[in-house]
Amino acid sequence: MNNPKRQLIMMIIPLTMSACFLALAATGVPAGAVEMHGIYEASFTSSRAYENPSLDVGAAVEFVSPSGKRASADAFWDGGGVWRVRFSPTETGDWRWTSECTDPANSGLHGRSGSFECKPYRGSNPLRVHGPLKLSATGRHMAHMDGTPFFWLADTAWNGVLKAKPDDWNKYLSTRRKQGFTAAQFVATHWVALDKDSHGETAFTGKEDIRINPEFYKRLDAKVAAMNEHGLVAAPVMLWAIWRTEPGQALSEKDAIRLCRYLVARWGAYNVVWILGGDGSYLGKYAPRWKNIGRGVFGDAPARPVTMHPGSRQWTGGDFRAEKWFSFIGYQSGHNDSEEAVKWLVEGPPATEWSTRPARPIVNMEPNYEEITSPQTGTHFDALAVRKAMYRSLLVSPTAGATYGHHGVWSWAETWEVPLNHDKFGKARPWYEAVNSEGSQSVKHLAQLFGSIRWWTLRPDREMVQNQPSTALQFIASARSEDGSLAMVYLPESGEVELDASKLKPGARMRWFDPAAGTYTSAGELGAGTLKLTASGKGDRVLVVGE
Repeated sequence: MNNPKRQLIMMIIPLTMSACFLALAATGVPAGAVEMHGIYEASFTSSRAYENPSLDVGAAVEFVSPSGKRASADAFWDGGGVWRVRFSPTETGDWRWTSECTDPANSGLHGRSGSFECKPYRGSNPLRVHGPLKLSATGRHMAHMDGTPFFWLADTAWNGVLKAKPDDWNKYLSTRRKQGFTAAQFVATHWVALDKDSHGETAFTGKEDIRINPEFYKRLDAKVAAMNEHGLVAAPVMLWAIWRTEPGQALSEKDAIRLCRYLVARWGAYNVVWILGGDGSYLGKYAPRWKNIGRGVFGDAPARPVTMHPGSRQWTGGDFRAEKWFSFIGYQSGHNDSEEAVKWLVEGPPATEWSTRPARPIVNMEPNYEEITSPQTGTHFDALAVRKAMYRSLLVSPTAGATYGHHGVWSWAETWEVPLNHDKFGKARPWYEAVNSEGSQSVKHLAQLFGSIRWWTLRPDREMVQNQPSTALQFIASARSEDGSLAMVYLPESGEVELDASKLKPGARMRWFDPAAGTYTSAGELGAGTLKLTASGKGDRVLVVGE
């Protein structure tokens, strides 16, 4: 496998990236400085050639902070003889690093060293100001490194990173950020809805001992970085798994682990949340495989949060909650507005298992998508259907966040078209029209509402509503803070609600919020005992008590 004609000397190559993510020439003398929570990147050239580099050899870099703390990052093969390492510093001052290779004879990858300076960040990007995500002290929501609560408000742009033109991607990100979104979920490999990229290439080739294709990922790097630059957390699905031909099912455990570790090496320095599996079955007989993959990729202490994205109405909390690499419970209520489907959401695991230990954030990562065809009615889900699923999801479990989706955005439709292998969902409008849909405006209002309150203190209290309808389709979701200073009640239709106010603070102001218009109407002050309140007008309403 070693070819003397291809032996190369060690090279460290300066790279050009955005101002927010400054890469340095890693010659041992910094060519500049990286800002806090930015990206430091060093490039190496292997002195030896390998038949299948990402399989045949590995390299890692140990970083030592100014205070003496140590952190390690795997390097990744980037085509030819080039390897790179990316790292996000968490302390200001001078950092040092050394490299280690599984092939000690490779002088290009083994025993190299360098340094760089990390300076304070002076901008306003919340991801840079507050740092990467982790679980909060309560375990009920996510928070930044400095403890600032993080509200998960994601969009499913499954095909966005894979298909979008760079300028279009930046327009999309700018729009979503202005609308209040905080994250975007996307697919990181070829899959059933995009079997190859615009260059006709796939993420890897082969069926055993796969060969990872760096060119596929080079075209994605800038779009992943751009998400963070716009203040959005990147949430890649590493292995989509609904069909047997997709990576989550087709790859052996060994190859699945290697591909995912490659993604972690390539993008793990960014502010990301990893979604290990996408839309698959992970329970029962399938659980051991996915647990093994998770352990093989992340070990016991992942540097960034990790979850699973299961198929419709599957609950990963039971099988995976105790896994040390598993950070929060992601679920999919699905594209269904039947009594049975809504009952699963408001009376099933999301509503009943949140108090199980250890505590984990609970997030609905795929509710009804706007403009997807309802299997029950044959009509498209409208903005109201989207709001019902999102508000209920936010209140039946301790509030941590929720995800939105639009038929034209997830598929990244360029024209009115039927997404590949998704005929049953009907035609999708172009993404550039869909991005400003009525549902997107509803999400903007939702972001403003939750941004104005201490949402992380809310806990479900279904007993607070005394006149709960008998049907799940009319279910009124309610939650309050433990000290009674804040409460929120969601009515899927305006009308009367009867509340037990004994657990709330008397005298608190009450407001009706119109989630379609983003406007408030006073509802007076909270009294004692049982209260009967009426929301006037048409459509859904939110009652906000306190704050």
